[in-house]
Amino acid sequence: MNIKVGISMSSKESIVNFLKLCERVLHVSRKPGRSEFINVAKVTGIGIIIIGAVGFVVSIIAQLVGNG
Repeated sequence: MNIKVGISMSSKESIVNFLKLCERVLHVSRKPGRSEFINVAKVTGIGIIIIGAVGFVVSIIAQLVGNG
C-alpha cells in the first residue's frame, strides 16, 4: 500500500485514506494478554533503570572531572 500523498489529492481524499489506514491498524492490533503485558512492563522497567544508571554514572564522572 502506497502511503505517499500527492499534491493533486484533495484534502478530503487524504483524510479518508488516513482514516482507512487507522481502521486497518485497529483491526490488526489486539489487546495483550496478562503475561505479555507483564513481560513488556519488566523490560520497560529494566530499560528505565539502565538509562538512569548510565546517566548517574555520567554525572558522577562529570563532577569528578570538573573538580579535578
